[in-house]
Order: sequence, then structure tokens, then C-alpha cells
Amino acid sequence: MYKNIDNVRNIGISAHIDSGKTTLTERILYLTKRIHKIHEVRGKDGVGATMDSMALEKERGITIASAATYCEWKGHEINIIDTPGHVDFTIEVERALRVLDGAVLVLCAVGGVQSQSITVDQQMKRYNVPSLAFINKCDRSGADPFRVIGQLREKLGHNAVALQIPIGLEADHKGMVDLVSMKALYFEGEFGDAVREAGIPESLANEARTRREELLEAASMFSDELTELVLEEQDVPEDLLVQAIRTGALERKLTPVFMGSAYKNKGIQPLMDGVNRYLPSPRNVENEALEIDNEETPVKLSCETDAPLAALAFKLEDGKYGQLTYIRVYQGELKKGDTAMNVRTGQKVKFGRVVRMHADQMEEIERIPAGYIGAFFGIDCVSGDSFASAGKRLSMTSMYVPKPVISLAIKANDNKSETNMAKALNRFTKEDPTFTTTMNEETGDTLISGMGELHLEVYLERMRREYNADISVGEPRVAYRETITHRSGFDYTHKKQTGGAGQFGRIAGFLEPEEEEEFVFDNKITGGVIPTQYIPACEKGFRECMTKGPAYKYPVTGIKVTINDGSSHSVDSSEMAFKAAARGAFQQAYSKASPILLEPVMKVVVETPTEFQGAVMGTLTQRRGIIVGSQDEGAVSIIEAQIPLAEMFGYTTVLRSLTQGKAQFTMEFYAYKQVPKSIAEAVAKKCEKTVRTGT
Repeated sequence: MYKNIDNVRNIGISAHIDSGKTTLTERILYLTKRIHKIHEVRGKDGVGATMDSMALEKERGITIASAATYCEWKGHEINIIDTPGHVDFTIEVERALRVLDGAVLVLCAVGGVQSQSITVDQQMKRYNVPSLAFINKCDRSGADPFRVIGQLREKLGHNAVALQIPIGLEADHKGMVDLVSMKALYFEGEFGDAVREAGIPESLANEARTRREELLEAASMFSDELTELVLEEQDVPEDLLVQAIRTGALERKLTPVFMGSAYKNKGIQPLMDGVNRYLPSPRNVENEALEIDNEETPVKLSCETDAPLAALAFKLEDGKYGQLTYIRVYQGELKKGDTAMNVRTGQKVKFGRVVRMHADQMEEIERIPAGYIGAFFGIDCVSGDSFASAGKRLSMTSMYVPKPVISLAIKANDNKSETNMAKALNRFTKEDPTFTTTMNEETGDTLISGMGELHLEVYLERMRREYNADISVGEPRVAYRETITHRSGFDYTHKKQTGGAGQFGRIAGFLEPEEEEEFVFDNKITGGVIPTQYIPACEKGFRECMTKGPAYKYPVTGIKVTINDGSSHSVDSSEMAFKAAARGAFQQAYSKASPILLEPVMKVVVETPTEFQGAVMGTLTQRRGIIVGSQDEGAVSIIEAQIPLAEMFGYTTVLRSLTQGKAQFTMEFYAYKQVPKSIAEAVAKKCEKTVRTGT
């Protein structure tokens, strides 16, 4: 079953909403004989796309959870992960890119580089993932692939080079000219199964020559031999050009661009050839792990199956046979019946069932060697856990997890629902690191937090459907923060005498704003005025104060605490006394440091027909929005703004009614900014009322 590792590709398909990722994956599965009938994302047959296996995904026509599958194309094994486009499910994209070696960035030939394309590209940069671009929907009215290539260069900074030019656009889109082989390609049969090669049409000959020269010039940067041939104006062998493009793509210094229409079954086969030719195999990618027993020294991993195991659990699902954990093996191999160690917990675990996934179907296998993605059952772990051979504690570096920005209060309406709700929340928090739950001790409510309204809406719907939980939902709550604006000193003595040993601890120093980090503790104590063993207790006391600020009762962020003096008592001082002194010192200095309230400000991008541009801008400025820029792209206006999250609730309905349902917007976290004084006072009053009445 497993072949040469050089012929393995682990790829992700990611893009902005509605660029055609899932449709493209469906065509790839059909052409590689993984499925025998094509189902559409919003299909009339009621089946829905293969990769959208969740009922909610089929109904809404969106991808919520990334789905994994594998297929074979011309002797290469390709593991594919189809990821969501909605920014609310950004963690799904993060964890997919963390374990993939290459990616296909899908762009719409009309919409071009959109807001979520930029986010996805930043994620690819973070994990250094080489990518190809596929300009989809060349059959749509207003399609202009070369404008999109220009945007790839300007907006994303890619050295994007066309490997094809389209033969006709919009309704006349028939195929494309391959600039590597200099042949015209046409896709025939009901699903474009048969690729017919022909000579380049006369009308495109000049453009093909010009674009071919651009390609040779870009590729020659990665091959001296190719440069010589180009300078001498000799014929360039196809395999030499392919090798130069591959070298550039693997270094992320060249982005090969393909074109087509997934829905009309045009251009999929050349894209698959491009995945084989230009994206890396696991052996081409350098992966590192940290050796826990050796002061977290980075260790380079090899793709050898006889090396010690290093693997990362990157996604969890609750299947009918228990917890299903997706895993990428980086080094060694994971065999059925093997024992390994969960590096986070230090516990040994035995792998009973090992499977390969095809969307929601699975295939039992005996082993997962290095470089492959698989899954296993029945082991209790969380997303991001590393597994290693016993005695060799290798931890994979974890992935970036954004902080939640929105909360909802939920309550179960009866006892049975309470049990079911607890089960659902336990599962969802394990599956999704951006979904968190906390208990509001004052009101008794359960608070769920996530990346946006859609994110929480999907989880609430899943609770009702999958767990039969009857729940009531409160108003959305914004994740406010508070911080200080000035330096403020403290000199606090904690003294308590209650018969027997008392408590004594004195701490002096100052608080000041910290821009880079949430909390910094700086120990400037000299001469042992506070004994060394009590310093961690001081830090712990200050850190505990960060969870709830004295001014507005929200978590505190951006504070640096410096302690430079203090005193202790030989009998009465203890860790507990210094912890209490730290809490008192924080309270003493905080009120004098001019505390302010911060709110999450979102980057909002609205795409609207041009005739509604003025009205849409009006709705954004009414919501305390700052318009950052707007540009017209044909009949569509793209408006970018920064708006406080508190003002964005219910905006979907407002925007739809204003634009006859034609506009859409995306929203992602931008930064925390100061709340205007009048609004801060209103938030403080509301907070007081909530605490007082318990509502």
C-alpha cells in the first residue's frame, strides 16, 4: 500500500469563502477514481459534496471542519485536507497547514485576492508551506486571471508566474495553453475526463510566446543551465524547466499559477500534475522537534521508518467508535498494537486501531509510516499532543491558537439537557482549541467563547442536533480587557496576627504599561530583602490579579510588574503571606495607574455591488467604524474597515436588507483598542448590574 516516500504529497486546499475549494476537491476525487459520481456543494440530489460530511455543512453549503482524504494520481499518493474558508473556523486551517507539506491556494478569477486569501497566505508563511495558485471560475462573467496574478504579486508579495493561459474566458472558456509543453489542452467528456492535446490556436500564438518568455525568465533564476540556454536562445528541454520551477516553488520564491473551472471540469488534470511536479514530498521538507529531556534542544527529523517515533495529533473527532484522532507521523512509524508515549502527559499509550480516512469513511490499516497522515481510535488525548517512542521524548512544536473574542451565556432548560450539554462542551473544547467554556461564578451561567457569531452558532446547533440538548442562549458578550496607561508605584505590607505564627510580607516596586506581552514580571530585589524562595509566590500573586481587574472586572492585559524592595520576618513570612502582599500591592497601585477598558476591534471587509457603496459605508461609520480603504473591482466595491466587535452583532441582517442580499462581509480579529469613555462607563454600569442582580 505504501510506496516510495518521494512520491507522497501532503497538501491542503485553502482559500477565501466560496472560491470553490470543496468543488475542486470533489473533481480531484472523481478523476482519481476515489468517487464514482460527482456531488455538488449545494447539490439538488440532497447528497452534498463528499468532503462536507456534516449535516450542517450540507445544509449551509460551507465547510466547517477540515476533512482528510487520500487519492492516487500518476503513481503519486496524495493526502488532501479540504479546509474551511470562513475566518470563524481559522483554527481548522491552522492545524491543517501545521501538518501539511504543500498547499493549493484557490482564487476566484472574478474576486481575485480577497480578505481571507490574505489570512490564509499569512498562515502558509507562518509554517513555511510552499504553494501553487489555482485561479478558479474562469467561466464566470468578469473573469480575468491575469488581473488576479497581478494581485498575487502586489497584495501577497508572491513571485507569481503563469504556467498556462486560458483559451477563451467567461462563457467561451474552452481550455488552456500549457506554457511548459507549449500545447493547447481541451477537456472532453461529461466530466472533462479526457484531455485532448492540440496545437496552440493562431489567435493565441503571440501571447503564448510572450508569456513563455516571462516564465523562462522567472525560472532561470533557479537553474544556471537554464539561464545559459535562454541566453543562447536554444530550445529548453521540458524536464529542465520543470526542475527549475520546482526548485523555486520549494523555496517559496516562485508561485506557479494554474487556471481553470472546477465546476465545468476544466484544468483539474494539469493542476494534479502540478501538485506531483512542483510541491514537496515529506523528504523535501525540514521538520524539527524539541528534545524535552535535553533542555528542549531542537532536533532535525528524518523520514526514516526505523528512527524513533515523532508524531503530532492535530485534530479530534467524536466518532461512533469513540474518539478519533488524526495524526501526522514525521519520523519512525506508528504500528497497530505499538506502545508510545504522550509527551504532554508522560503516559504510555497503546494503539489498538489504526485507520486511513476518506472524508467520513475509513479503512483499517496496519501502520502509518513517516510522512503519512492517518488516524487512530480510543486514546484519550487533546489536539496538539505529540507522541514519541518511549525513552525518546520528542515534542513537535505546537500550532498558533488565536484567542476567542466573543462569548455567549448558555443555560440548559432541564436536567437531561444539562448532562448532554456538559458532554457536548467537553467534546467540543477538546476538538477545537479556539472554543472555550468557563463558568460565571456570580451568575451561575456557562459562558462559551469563540472566534465569531457563526462559530458559536454552529456549535449551538450541533449541541441541539447531536446531543439533544435543550438550551437557552443569552446575549453575545464581548471579550473586553483592561489595562493601565501610567506607571504607578506600590509599597504594601501584609500583616496578620492571629495567635501562634502570623503572616508578614512587604513588597515595594511599580506597575507600568507593557506593549508587547500580556504580563511581565521583573525581579530587581537585591541583598535578599525578600528571600529567593518567596519570589515565585510574589509572581503568582500578581499573576492571579490579572484574571479580573479591579476597575471593570475584566481580565487585565499589558502590564509589567517590577519589584525592587521589600522585607520579611524570620518566623511570620511564608509563601502565602507574600502571595497576599502581591495581591494587595497590585490593588494599591492599579487604581492610581489610570486604568482603561479595551475592546476587540475587528477587520471587516465588505464586498458589495457598487450602487450600494455609499449606504454600506454609512452603516459602517454608524457602528464606530474607521474606513481604511475602498476599491472598485468591476461591478463590485470592496470596503475595508476597522470596527469594534460590540457594534457588529446582527450586522448580517442589516447588510442583507440594505443590499437586497447581494453583499457579504468577512470579519477577523485585528487588535485591542481603548473604549471611548462614555461607552466604558456604560459597560461598567452594566457589569455592576449583572453582578448585583445575577442576571
